Amino acid sequence: MSMIEEAKITDIWRIIESKLHENGEPYQDLTATYGFQLIDHDDHNMWQLVFEDGNVHIFDHHQNEANCTLKMKEKNFRKFLLGDLNSTTAFMTGKLKVEGNIGLALKLEGLLKQYKFS
Repeated sequence: MSMIEEAKITDIWRIIESKLHENGEPYQDLTATYGFQLIDHDDHNMWQLVFEDGNVHIFDHHQNEANCTLKMKEKNFRKFLLGDLNSTTAFMTGKLKVEGNIGLALKLEGLLKQYKFS
């Protein structure tokens, strides 16, 4: 079992932040604010991932207006990070809802595939 599958959601975001800070090349030219709403998570369900000027920031609240918001169950979020959930299929089957720029959602999937979260 991977650390993503076992970790608490706040720890998952720390893992994401750490991996993204290790290698900034994939998002060097990306300027976007992603919102994540984990629809079955009781403690805290809104997160933001902000790419700007070659930097990445993660917020556990709604910091900025999101260009793209992804809504999914926590288990699907874990699968998404591990590359076990195709965003197009998830969108078509209702496992993923996207508000805003769908192209940015696809771009994020491609970007995250360049990192190992397992």
